[in-house]
Amino acid sequence: MITPPLHEGSTETLARRLAGVRAATTALADPLSAEDCAVQSMADASPTKWHLAHTSWFFETFVLQPHLPGYRPVDPAYRELFNSYYLAVGGRHPRPQRGLLTRPSLTEIRDYRAHVDAALDRLFERGGATAAVLQLVELGLQHEQQHQELILTDIQHALSCNPLLPAYLPPKPLPAVEVPLLRWLSFDGGINGIGHRGGGFCFDNELPAHDVLLQAFELASRPVTQGEYLEFIDDGGYRRPELWLSLGWDTCQAQGWEAPLYWRRSDCGWRRFTLRGIAALDLDAPVAHVSYFEADAYARWRGARLPTEMEWELAARTAASKPEAEAAGNFLESGALVPRPAPAAPAPMQQAYGDVWEWTASAYAPYPGFRPAASAVGEYNGKFMCNQYVLRGGSCVTPRSHIRASYRNFFPPEARWQFSGLRLARDATPAERP
Repeated sequence: MITPPLHEGSTETLARRLAGVRAATTALADPLSAEDCAVQSMADASPTKWHLAHTSWFFETFVLQPHLPGYRPVDPAYRELFNSYYLAVGGRHPRPQRGLLTRPSLTEIRDYRAHVDAALDRLFERGGATAAVLQLVELGLQHEQQHQELILTDIQHALSCNPLLPAYLPPKPLPAVEVPLLRWLSFDGGINGIGHRGGGFCFDNELPAHDVLLQAFELASRPVTQGEYLEFIDDGGYRRPELWLSLGWDTCQAQGWEAPLYWRRSDCGWRRFTLRGIAALDLDAPVAHVSYFEADAYARWRGARLPTEMEWELAARTAASKPEAEAAGNFLESGALVPRPAPAAPAPMQQAYGDVWEWTASAYAPYPGFRPAASAVGEYNGKFMCNQYVLRGGSCVTPRSHIRASYRNFFPPEARWQFSGLRLARDATPAERP
């Protein structure tokens, strides 16, 4: 990862940001009971309690133990219990069995967080925040923001498995908007720069910045909506193997898919389970919780395709009307916790950021010249560059300050519990599309 050059006040600013992020993570568990925080509904998800502990383990393991003289871990057993996938650190409790960790209790985990926070304060107060330490703290902050999103996506899945269908938070009325018609945005081909450039933090998988050759293409002005996806369902999209990749069709049949995750049939038609409880479909809002396989099948049904991640990044950079457009969107801070319809105000590329992660056609692979970071933190991204696809743009539960045009998220093609949607693309044929 990289961080901005140090300057006067940067250490104090980072310390304030760290305190804010740590407090925000803890607050996400406030609406939940101790029982809610302990449940694990599938192997891909983790209990809220584990997320609270793991994000503290990260700072304890990579920042405090190596860099704060005299620091003593709360419990040596935590080194294995709350390790995720860092093989260089030591043993790990099996991921599918995190829900069996009834001990330590939620109260003990909260105390653990407080202990780590106090130690981080001492580190800053003692002037121990060297440039190398600040880089690790920044990485830990960004890592914790990823787990804020996971806390919400994982608890949504857990609550959806409860026959009572309890809500994480009560329903929240959202203002109605007039959704603009889908338009096609044209982009010229040629050599274009991709990857993180300039200052600021980025993960190692966003580097190195490099040039790519793109053919001319067109991109939809907004993501596919729930209403548009419903047309695919009504046209038998889940019963037509010719629309699907072979592995996708096999997965669809084996899993019994007939709609996006959390959509449920009722006497009143389709409804969906959200973090704010059961709700009617919002036909104008982006469809979410679809796999790469579903996104690809829908695109083929529409006579289009998914964009490559290079096309998406080029569009996000060039179609933004203002430099600060990367910060605009329906993120975690809005409190909506569901995708919302595109705003009525015209914009070249609507909802590029927030609402739903957008599947791309690109396999998650290293950029030319990629080198993972040294030491255990180098296991953060590079080791997963196999059997995954790239998603771009962030979601309604992504922290606003966490996202940027070069950000590369990645999941296996069958994953559906994230707020994953899609935006259509198609090749530009000058003779046919002047």
